[in-house]
Amino acid sequence: MNRRTAFRAALGVLGWWVLLAGLWLVFVSAVDTLELVVGGVVAGIAAAAARGARGAVSGR
Repeated sequence: MNRRTAFRAALGVLGWWVLLAGLWLVFVSAVDTLELVVGGVVAGIAAAAARGARGAVSGR
């Protein structure tokens, strides 16, 4: 993996994270520190899984 593909992969994960963390904030009823931390961590895990699944499907 060269720098360009690593940068694109990082942007892909960041994009998924922003989307999923925003969705978490829409669905959560009480916004406090613990909810934000849990939402951020779970969105990060899901973003990495989404990027991996997309890479597996596209063959990259």
